[in-house]
Amino acid sequence: MQPEARKGEDCWIGVDLGTQSVRVLAVSAAGTVLGSGRSSLESVRNGARHEQDPRHWWNAVTDACTQATAALRGTIRGVAVDATSGTVLLGGRPGQNLTPGLMYDDTRAAVESERVNDAGQDLFRRLGYQKVQSSWGLPKAVWLVENAPGNTPFRILHQGDFINELLTGAPVASDLSSSLKTGCDLQAGCWPQDLMTALGLREEVLPGLVLSGTVLGQVCARAAEATGIPAGTPVIAGMTDGCAAQLGSGALAPGAWNSVIGTTLVLKGATEQLLQDPSGVVYSHRGPDGGWLPGGASGTGAGYITRRLPGRDLDTLSAEAHRHLPARVVTYPLASAKGERFPFVAPDASAFTVGRTGSDAELYAALIQGISFVERLAFDHLQSLGAPTGGPLVLTGGAARSRSWSQLRADVLGRPVTLVKNAEPALGMAILAASAGSGSLAETAAAMVTVDEVLDPEPGTTAKYMEPYLQLVSELRSRNWLGTTLANHARDNAQEAAAA
Repeated sequence: MQPEARKGEDCWIGVDLGTQSVRVLAVSAAGTVLGSGRSSLESVRNGARHEQDPRHWWNAVTDACTQATAALRGTIRGVAVDATSGTVLLGGRPGQNLTPGLMYDDTRAAVESERVNDAGQDLFRRLGYQKVQSSWGLPKAVWLVENAPGNTPFRILHQGDFINELLTGAPVASDLSSSLKTGCDLQAGCWPQDLMTALGLREEVLPGLVLSGTVLGQVCARAAEATGIPAGTPVIAGMTDGCAAQLGSGALAPGAWNSVIGTTLVLKGATEQLLQDPSGVVYSHRGPDGGWLPGGASGTGAGYITRRLPGRDLDTLSAEAHRHLPARVVTYPLASAKGERFPFVAPDASAFTVGRTGSDAELYAALIQGISFVERLAFDHLQSLGAPTGGPLVLTGGAARSRSWSQLRADVLGRPVTLVKNAEPALGMAILAASAGSGSLAETAAAMVTVDEVLDPEPGTTAKYMEPYLQLVSELRSRNWLGTTLANHARDNAQEAAAA
């Protein structure tokens, strides 16, 4: 049901281009959702290839925007768009696609990624992510250029760029967040010309670069008719969908973190300085305020629960799980078939369970405990790098809907956790649009993000979890997946917590 718009209340539009749908929210300065819309998307998959038709992106954006703006009565003050990270295409004139969109997990450019890593190793090390993957935007851009259609002039675009050009009716610069995986120098805020030239990417085919939150232009008359967003509305440079979700959580002050457990675990934070990680586990986006947004994505998560307990009523199991905690069984709940990337890199890693459970509720307790242990290990890794980890921690994603699991995470981490009412990426883009030209992004987010509850760790519980936590650390170390330095750091922190 469409929320009832308040008469005369100004708002900002956030557009989230996901994989399966486009989500649009119209949000007031107080964080009230005044209008919303959603429209589905379809993909074409063939082996390593994953494509979408950019024209369908626009059709879905206009459909969802029309839904969101239908009942609005106040002024729309700005619009910002987030999109999937690493999705690229070749464009011609504004709004014209010459190729399909090569999606964020398209890995056709495996050969090109080897060339890219050879040519860009110094830059990639300096920026902290060490090397690019075949699914990143830069190797796919090289593949697109080398397979460009005919003699038609083309430009490299990110997914969000394509939509912003249709909104404004003119070429636009790309935001630094979306350009990270396309090889931009985030410290200098420009394309590394020597690297781009070596890869055959001429200056004229690359978009300009701006910080997220920069005004790109205004909604043109044609887009206004299609979306319901008035002509002249400022169009704000957005971010990747992962960063947009972080903005929606409000975890933006230095030292604050947003932990997302859905199918997998994603952890993102805010720091004043670029965080260097020799292992390449953590990499950082450039924040709209010029700071840094470090983070990492694990292969572990709730996807493993659905694999081990298919079709079970998880709400019922969650209600019973507390009777089996701390769990006797040690699990490493890798949702992906093989390979881990955060908080350690282990291409051969696979899920395992040590011990036997007697019931589904006991297994469920062991699984959510195992995921929570990986979350703690992630914070141990961040702390070992010198990252500030003591600020507020906001939990989002599907797991945050379970209060009992959220309490478990507070107990395992030994720190308070914050639950918010709404942290979806479209809200993050509305926050970004509202912050443009108005001051602090963190202050804007604080006004627009609604805290639901803060859970403190139960007294004395953290110490009870340290023995099984160290059992998991030992199991990971014995398989040579976890390095000695992180294992020792985790042990030291666990022993300190157990003694507290």
